[in-house]
Amino acid sequence: MTDSDDLRARLATFTADRDWGQFHRPKNLVMALAGEVGELVAEFQWLTPEESEAVMADPAHGARVRSEMADVFVYLTQLAMRLDIDLYEVAHEKMDEVEVRYPPGVVPRSAGPTAPSVED
Repeated sequence: MTDSDDLRARLATFTADRDWGQFHRPKNLVMALAGEVGELVAEFQWLTPEESEAVMADPAHGARVRSEMADVFVYLTQLAMRLDIDLYEVAHEKMDEVEVRYPPGVVPRSAGPTAPSVED
């Protein structure tokens, strides 16, 4: 078993033991995921770019970031389980698309969504 398999099994057992499956509809999981992403964003909201790079150097702040990232990962994993999506598979598929769209040597004009691609 992989770490991913272990986590999915543990989440399935945790959910079943509490009869929470009835609440783990995709809509509910997406809303919970969005809430947790918001909590992660809050940990960075007022930091300078430099402070955000060093966030893990502060043990208390780093612990909060780790906790919020874990919450995001858990809800995303639960959503993927509910929708029967292999996150690693779809991430590789997405990377295949992005590698074609942004080949090496294409220098973006910005870091935003308007960065050039081979379609530009």
